[in-house]
Amino acid sequence: MGLLSNRRVLIGAIFMIVGTILLLPAVLPNIGEFFTYALLPGAALLTYGTWLVGTSESGPAV
Repeated sequence: MGLLSNRRVLIGAIFMIVGTILLLPAVLPNIGEFFTYALLPGAALLTYGTWLVGTSESGPAV
């Protein structure tokens, strides 16, 4: 079974990409209030996506 054929890995990868996109505007100067509020969901999606990918296989999580 390939890595990308696992559903948990695909969902985790999508969450990590969306979370990273939500975090990117925070590095720009003079960001708006909306992007400040987008930091929390972005961090949560990035964390949950990483957890999904890390625990997708049997055995100890890496």
